[in-house]
Amino acid sequence: MTYKTSLSLLILLIVTWTLSAQETVPTVEDFWNGDAEWIVDIEDVGLPIGESDTVSMGDGVYRSYLHASDQSAGVIDQCGMPVEFPGCLTLWESSDNGETFDMPIPVCLMPCESCPCDDQRDHITAQQYPRVTVADDGTWYMAYEWHAQTILRQSENGISWSDWNYMITPAGTWHTNDFPCSEIERIGSHPNIRGEVHNCLLGAPPGIYIEGDMLYVFVAAGSAPGHMRCYKGNRHDPLDELTVCDNDPLFEGAREYGDIDLRGAEAHDYFDFRYVSSAEVTKIGDHYYMFYEGIRGPEELEIGSDTQFALGIARSVTDQIDGAWEKFDNNPIIMDMQFNWGIGHADLVVIDGVTYLYSATSTKTRGRYQLVWKE
Repeated sequence: MTYKTSLSLLILLIVTWTLSAQETVPTVEDFWNGDAEWIVDIEDVGLPIGESDTVSMGDGVYRSYLHASDQSAGVIDQCGMPVEFPGCLTLWESSDNGETFDMPIPVCLMPCESCPCDDQRDHITAQQYPRVTVADDGTWYMAYEWHAQTILRQSENGISWSDWNYMITPAGTWHTNDFPCSEIERIGSHPNIRGEVHNCLLGAPPGIYIEGDMLYVFVAAGSAPGHMRCYKGNRHDPLDELTVCDNDPLFEGAREYGDIDLRGAEAHDYFDFRYVSSAEVTKIGDHYYMFYEGIRGPEELEIGSDTQFALGIARSVTDQIDGAWEKFDNNPIIMDMQFNWGIGHADLVVIDGVTYLYSATSTKTRGRYQLVWKE
């Protein structure tokens, strides 16, 4: 074989390999490795801006569980009363492969024990940040936030849900004068927040994942810096008997706010200083990947004013959820940090190998991103 023939054969093999690789679709692992990117597939899928969790039911049918109110979507409770903001859990549907969603019945999905509905008993005005997952036997599990508490329910069909359980107590926010907390649960100082009433935080917004009989729930722990904590237990046992994962926390946010004048891309290194939460977990190859919300906190000396949000990604270092995790070097992803409270709660859906992500595409729209090869 001549040198010229060998060179031609090598070029042919390289071209063939390249074309073969491009015929496949990228995964989250390819994004992590720098070979893929997210593009806006559909700018507006009809879901209100905010927090949802989207599930493929097969045959082009999707469900999206989303908290909504009279203010955001004209929602009433099952007693017929308008629901106050931030709202109750509602069910949105799509029959066109997740391209557009609507809410056939603008009524809270969860019934009230009696009328009128009561928030303490029925969680009617604060069923926020829902996450749902389905086990191999068809049992559905849900985690959502109610006033910083993590609430768990289960269902046989994703429509009618069991009574609720607190996942952990104490939870939410509290002061060490009332109950002690660990350093991981501690609320630290923030340059633009003064007068914190509480100094401990544990709970929502949650994430949920099932592997076999093991149920994992991910919650925020502490603030400034924030941490991602994991709880686990047999899903067939009572849902309020989960225990802290062995590796605690899985990872933490930035340890400082950074220069007080930094904004947008210049402040990316500090995007998850105040809170780390809203986990969306998937397994690809030998690693678990987690999309999560990072919140740096307010830009000015005022609680809640121009709070900076972003979407980050982390992955397990090994093939175990309950082990060490590492954060993506180029966090945050999708868009620069800004006052966009819909960006951090993302729904990952993989259909026929194609990876989609539902999240904010602007401060006013919730749309769909697709993972594609970099050109």
